[in-house]
Amino acid sequence: MTLPKDRPSGSARRIRGLGPDERREQRRRQLLDAALELFAEQGYASTSIEQLCQRAYVGTKGFYEIFDSRESCYIALLKDVTAHTEALVTARFDAGADEGALVAAFARALIDDPRVAQVAFGHGVAVSPALERERRANRRWAARFVVRIWRSHGVVDVVPEADLLRLATGLIGGLFDLIADWLLDADPAEPTAVSALIHDLDAFYAAVRRGLISR
Repeated sequence: MTLPKDRPSGSARRIRGLGPDERREQRRRQLLDAALELFAEQGYASTSIEQLCQRAYVGTKGFYEIFDSRESCYIALLKDVTAHTEALVTARFDAGADEGALVAAFARALIDDPRVAQVAFGHGVAVSPALERERRANRRWAARFVVRIWRSHGVVDVVPEADLLRLATGLIGGLFDLIADWLLDADPAEPTAVSALIHDLDAFYAAVRRGLISR
């Protein structure tokens, strides 16, 4: 068999300038973008794999080459949201932002795009044990980040080390519940509503922080 001269033996076929891995990543990104839109618009339970494929312009076969279920697609989306949030707040932390600025950065990473807030705190809550484990993993990451902030500001000197993670986990649970409650009635696209939420989050964080120092 004679191979085309412009395709060396063993090379992967390129389509529109993209190799197989690049095309797969493109399809994955299209599906996650579609999931963000549809899960936010109509909820996890009301969104089918067929709808995800239609919105993403990806065939059903292409979906199953990347995700083995609708649930695994949702989990991948939550991981994507967490990675984005982690990158933003870590960059602010590394730049020397104070605690209030970090709380605001954390909130804005989750609510500046209303779809992200709906996906993270709204329609998909407790849909399945696997999704709930992913949500809990997100909380544990956030709690560990809070402990990192506290350590950098000397809180570790006044609070026993064994208590830090427990207290941070409770703090994150409270912050997340404030966001979830806010979503029920607020318009995420309204700047004054966003400002009010950030004020409430900052006040709650400050109250917990004062409690730690007064121990």
